[in-house]
Amino acid sequence: MTATTLVHVDEVAPENMRAGEGWAISEFRLPISGKHGSASTVFHSIFRPGSTHAKHLHSRCDEIAVYLRGRGVVGQGDERTEVRPGHCRLMPRGSEHFFFNETEDEEALVVGFYVGAKSVEDTGYAFRGNVTAADTAMPRAAGLRHGILVHVDAVKPMRTGLGFQADGVDLRFPIGRHNGADHALFWLTLAPGATYPVHRHERCEKVYYVIRGHALAGVGQDRVEIRAGHVHLISRGVEHSLANTSASEPLELIGVYTGAGSLEESGYLRQQ
Repeated sequence: MTATTLVHVDEVAPENMRAGEGWAISEFRLPISGKHGSASTVFHSIFRPGSTHAKHLHSRCDEIAVYLRGRGVVGQGDERTEVRPGHCRLMPRGSEHFFFNETEDEEALVVGFYVGAKSVEDTGYAFRGNVTAADTAMPRAAGLRHGILVHVDAVKPMRTGLGFQADGVDLRFPIGRHNGADHALFWLTLAPGATYPVHRHERCEKVYYVIRGHALAGVGQDRVEIRAGHVHLISRGVEHSLANTSASEPLELIGVYTGAGSLEESGYLRQQ
């Protein structure tokens, strides 16, 4: 694949993070980072029942997390709320936060992006203390005042004159310039047999994670099959496309534009 990197999370060894610095996560992988030429780092984390990522912050980047499986309680400063599959969250740089899987029998999967940081160290990570029973017993609100927390079901599919529309394409932006973020998080669903046409982003790189389904990803003249668990980094200015090759299963993926808060800011251009 020209000017891209394609990695499956199963091909990536789990990181050996130190529990003494708050990393009591059952499994933590970094499929894309600065080692691949990316301006951002993608993480894939699994939390078994009772596991947590303790209180911490990132002083040099925003963190975007998407909760894809399971549920738990999150903290943002002195606020607490619950998250479930479909929740999308931005934690601003310098803000203390945590996640705790409080279930007894359900594994949680959280995929996210350290936007603009090429490694965990580059984020300015700082451990701020363990999550205690008093932390999780605090009253829980319906949402958070600090940062961004939104469920994808509450976001309307995008309608624009930029020409991306096609039958079977559902493109949503849970996080972006419209709610105060410098970097856009998109959630794309392609119906069986649908195609996202050839296009490019002139002003940002793009990286996405496949949640479910199978597809044919095109980059330039190359084509490759992708499936759930693949992470795909695409450099700015590189033409690419997606075709859902399944006759019955939707293709679903999430991704970010590093340094662009919207489709327009990304420099989106569709091939004529």
